Amino acid sequence: MTTSLSTPATSAATAEVPLWRPALTLFVVLSLVTGLAYPLLVTGVAQSVFPAEANGSLIVHDGKTIGSALIGQTFADPGHFWSRPSATGPMPYNAANSSGSNLAPTAPALTDAVKARVEALKAADPGNTAPVPVDLVTTSASGLDPHISRAAADYQAARVARVSGVPVEKVRALVELHTEGRWLGFIGEPRVNVLALNLALDALKTPGAR
Repeated sequence: MTTSLSTPATSAATAEVPLWRPALTLFVVLSLVTGLAYPLLVTGVAQSVFPAEANGSLIVHDGKTIGSALIGQTFADPGHFWSRPSATGPMPYNAANSSGSNLAPTAPALTDAVKARVEALKAADPGNTAPVPVDLVTTSASGLDPHISRAAADYQAARVARVSGVPVEKVRALVELHTEGRWLGFIGEPRVNVLALNLALDALKTPGAR
């Protein structure tokens, strides 16, 4: 009678070979579920239920995409409302490099920057003696804020009206119309989207719009 004995190496190899099949099957299944099916499902639901938000909350004017409701823009014309300053580099409101100034409250550079912004606001509107809202002279942590506070919009209303030629009552009415309330009625503060407000202002300046 002959007895066949397997070596330890042969037995180990025989025991390990069947493990490759379930491991490979699991890898393929999870790749299809998490890498293909789930992203397609989420994208489909988002495009169906929240199409504007899913595509970046883009703002289209005269058939052209001019910005996003989520990203601020620079406005230097005194006849428009000015946005909150941005510290992103190499240009303001750079969504690829979201950041704040990272300056300490006691940093001389921060003090100088705030003073320069206050002086620019006062030079554009010398008769305005109201306190300058803090969000008009300081940057945020993201550097991308598309909104300013209601106080910041009200502060600029008289200047915008004088320079643009739009009656101040109409400018203030636009500010009121574009003021977004607190989320769920109690979270956050009232705010105004600067790009949307300036677009509405430009519409008033077109012939026959008043």
